[in-house]
Amino acid sequence: MRQLEGKRVLVTGASGGLGLHFAQVLAREGAMVTLGARRENALAEAVAGITAAGGRASHVLLDVGDTASVEAAFEGPAYDIVVNNAGVTHEGPALSTTPEDWRRVIDTDLTGVFTVAQAAAQRLVDEKRPGSIINIASILGLRVAGHVAAYATAKAGVVQLSRSLALEWARHGIRVNTLCPGYIETDLNRDFFASDAGQALIRRVPQRRLGQPEDLDGPLLLLASDASRFMTGTEIVADGGHLVSSL
Repeated sequence: MRQLEGKRVLVTGASGGLGLHFAQVLAREGAMVTLGARRENALAEAVAGITAAGGRASHVLLDVGDTASVEAAFEGPAYDIVVNNAGVTHEGPALSTTPEDWRRVIDTDLTGVFTVAQAAAQRLVDEKRPGSIINIASILGLRVAGHVAAYATAKAGVVQLSRSLALEWARHGIRVNTLCPGYIETDLNRDFFASDAGQALIRRVPQRRLGQPEDLDGPLLLLASDASRFMTGTEIVADGGHLVSSL
């Protein structure tokens, strides 16, 4: 029996990158996965790929920064599992970060996480069902780097938000945990990590390598499944030892 057979799952930011990877992994474990994002063509292509591989998938247009869009995505039956993955970033010195840059990151990466989690939990409470909410943060929510003030602040907020929601919603059987990836190789960052600057950063990771998307499969499935039924309000870090590297 696959771990998530028959479970209803929503993954946000699922039209590509890690969100799509998460959706594919969960579908392979038997979940009925709904992919949420803003790019309908990319969503349709992603759903077709999962279906062709034998999984069950659908999509919903979802902008986590738009409350009405989030509410519409949760109009149906409650999701058993929600992976709060949608996010954006901004790189640049704090002195040149505009209010618009700041709001864009905070609204998506922190407020959007809360809005989705709140909607997911409300449906579960209404139906008197347990559930698992997995918020995707980053090691930058636990440690800091230069030129990512808005992003690091938002991800630190996600960690603390998850703890707070876990405390409130435990009595409803709703678990809220955080997955904090380190540097994971994707199509968006592959060229940077091939550069001299990127190679220098990799040398600071104790395992001396980038993570691959599949390095997150184990933590994701742990938090999604009943294997973590006594875990809530915690963070799982998958970073090759980067957080414990010497300063």
